[in-house]
Amino acid sequence: MDSANDGAAAVITVVVADDQTIVREGLTTVLSLLPDIEVVGEARDGAEAVELVHRLAPDVVLMDLRMPVLDGVAATAAITEGHSGTAVLVLTTYADDESIAGALRAGARGYLTKDAGRREIATAIRSVAGGQATFAAEVGQRLVASLSTPAESSTSAAVAELGLSARELDVLGLIAKGHNNSEIAKELFIGVSTVKSHINSLFAKLHVRDRPQAIAQAHRLGLG
Repeated sequence: MDSANDGAAAVITVVVADDQTIVREGLTTVLSLLPDIEVVGEARDGAEAVELVHRLAPDVVLMDLRMPVLDGVAATAAITEGHSGTAVLVLTTYADDESIAGALRAGARGYLTKDAGRREIATAIRSVAGGQATFAAEVGQRLVASLSTPAESSTSAAVAELGLSARELDVLGLIAKGHNNSEIAKELFIGVSTVKSHINSLFAKLHVRDRPQAIAQAHRLGLG
């Protein structure tokens, strides 16, 4: 290895999936300017994205939702099912509840809208590559709102059936805001180990394996 590269940060490999050529090429050009991110493939539809992941095993797929052949939600589900080492970061025009919930249920680790700038996209790519969930401000607000609305009888029944405690709901709400374990501990005045315990418990009760899936499940159930 060249000594000049010793100690350099690992390069994050990315596949860009978007059916619009100008968007796809623009993202590739912008990301190519960053020293720690390398675009290794471009996909015109969800099926191509899945095939490229099979072949290239990138760290991150930057995924549009509305695409021909196979849409972004179905492609995300296929990728997260078969390639757990690849994180999906949605980048789309749409920020409606149905699109957000569908993407998160499919296993997307992050969700941005196409209003995002270069810096926000780059930061999100780094975050999801490192195992963190990340959401555009508008998306985060929608998720928090869905978890904070007054509970109706059906929601109360769902909470009771799942056995979620009030503290677990507090933790879930803070996860939806993008807080990490240390931030949750400070917000709730509890220890980090207690936060981890609550997270493990609510993940088990919701039958999910990570934060985006927990948020999506809560969103679907209307938990608040």
